[in-house]
Amino acid sequence: MSGTTTPRDQRAADVPRHRRGPGEGGANRWAVLVVLCVSLLLVALDATVLHVAVPAVTEDLRPGAIELLWIVDAYPLVAASLLILFGTLGDRVGRRRILLLGYALFGVASAAAACADSPHVLIAARALLGVGGAMIMPATLSILRQVFPDRRERALAIGIWSAIAAVGAAVGPLLGGFLLEHFWWGSVFLINIPLMAVCLPVGRWLLPESTGDGEGPWDVLGALMAAFGLFGVVLGVKRAGGGEAVFHPATLGPLLVGAVLLVLFARRQRRRRHPLVDLTMFARPAFGTSVGCIVLAMLALVGLQLIATQYLQLVLGMSPLETGLRMVPLTLAAMAAGLLGSRMLQRFGPRSMVAAGFTVTAGAVLSLTLMGQQDRLWLLTVAFVLLGFGLETTLFGAYESMLSDAPAAQAGGAAAIGETSYQLGAGIGIALLGSVMNAAYAPGVSSVPGVPSETGRAAGHSLGEAYEVARRIGGPSGSALRQAARDSFVHGLHITLVTSAVLLLLGAVAALRLPRAMECGECPDTAVKPDERPAGRSAAGRPADTVPPQQARGRATVGADSSG
Repeated sequence: MSGTTTPRDQRAADVPRHRRGPGEGGANRWAVLVVLCVSLLLVALDATVLHVAVPAVTEDLRPGAIELLWIVDAYPLVAASLLILFGTLGDRVGRRRILLLGYALFGVASAAAACADSPHVLIAARALLGVGGAMIMPATLSILRQVFPDRRERALAIGIWSAIAAVGAAVGPLLGGFLLEHFWWGSVFLINIPLMAVCLPVGRWLLPESTGDGEGPWDVLGALMAAFGLFGVVLGVKRAGGGEAVFHPATLGPLLVGAVLLVLFARRQRRRRHPLVDLTMFARPAFGTSVGCIVLAMLALVGLQLIATQYLQLVLGMSPLETGLRMVPLTLAAMAAGLLGSRMLQRFGPRSMVAAGFTVTAGAVLSLTLMGQQDRLWLLTVAFVLLGFGLETTLFGAYESMLSDAPAAQAGGAAAIGETSYQLGAGIGIALLGSVMNAAYAPGVSSVPGVPSETGRAAGHSLGEAYEVARRIGGPSGSALRQAARDSFVHGLHITLVTSAVLLLLGAVAALRLPRAMECGECPDTAVKPDERPAGRSAAGRPADTVPPQQARGRATVGADSSG
């Protein structure tokens, strides 16, 4: 390979410090993708694997209601709160460094969770897992952004990355159920340790190091404001989604404090010469619209998934394993969409792809309104296939457009914003659609003949609680309450499905602001040859994304200065 190398002490921002394969970003970039996907798989698994273990944890550790809530919520709450902090810190001190520290912390926290002998120890371990997850999630996307400078290859890599995320979220409950049948509940955490033990040395050897431009000091106060602001907002949203009154001090207080901190954070970032997060990125149509589409997609669908799980188990009477198997077509369709996403994006462009994904998903959701109290296998299977394909198509197009439109120097911050919007959309969706569901369900069980009004109000909290009340009452009144609860739940499900479809169609309209075509500033068939490279380009073939800002200014790079 001809040319000169850049001295380490004069390394330009975003030039990776790693042992090179056959050229910068050579064949080993696909091995890097494997490591990043394994990292993401573990984080996605840990978000859902505990759900099936809750009964076993309750029986063994005897947590109170509040302790049990924190055991489940500590991980996603802490992770969502710290994404921006660690995403921007990775841009400053090194994305690989943050990722490797996240690996180590995730392994230690997994061991502590598996060996927990009290609810408080388990809560602390789950919170520590959230810290590790917040280090890992944005780092995987930002390193992927740097390792794949060509947009076509990056689109394929993001498709594989997102397909792995879908697999992890879906396999979590199934794997947890299998482990619980053969081992104790702590085994759901021990599966992380051997994989992290492999990822840590392999990642240290294989992953490239990269940073942003490094200008100005890191805004510590701004990072803390963002972390505590997100913590308050996500906590308030989760409490509202869990059925707590919105105006209860424990719900409204965190929401208000978090919102105020986020507003102050935004004002602080606009005034700083070197902001922690460049909020002007939201003024770019591709970036701002992509973030909005991620929020809308998750808002419409995560709460719906929770309700659908209750429908399969409580209305159709399926076991947790049967419920998980019914969701397999959705997962397979999501994997297929992720793997085909790169070709679809090149053929149709971000605007058509995301809008079509929203529309297909809305159609699938509306088709589920044909479901009643009898199992309709083929309808459910086809709807789930369309749902998985449409959702993954939407999220793939939105994530790819967002990441490509962000400057390479701010890849960590952009990835953190994307992951935060995902988490916020999911939390708001559970709160919003859960409220719609409860409003449509509760009146149907509040005045059942032969059932006292207080008992009817208790049954109106959830279908599971209604079944428990009906069992205690027994006789004709109990049977009547049980049937009324089933009828009301199905009615509420239909109302919730229509609401979700409306939100998805709003997302399709919003997607019209995305670029019409996928713009490739540098693709394999148009790459600059070594003897034709512009001034300032290294002989190693360094992509335009990785040259210093003063050299890259004015150059047509993918997504760096073009909104499409």
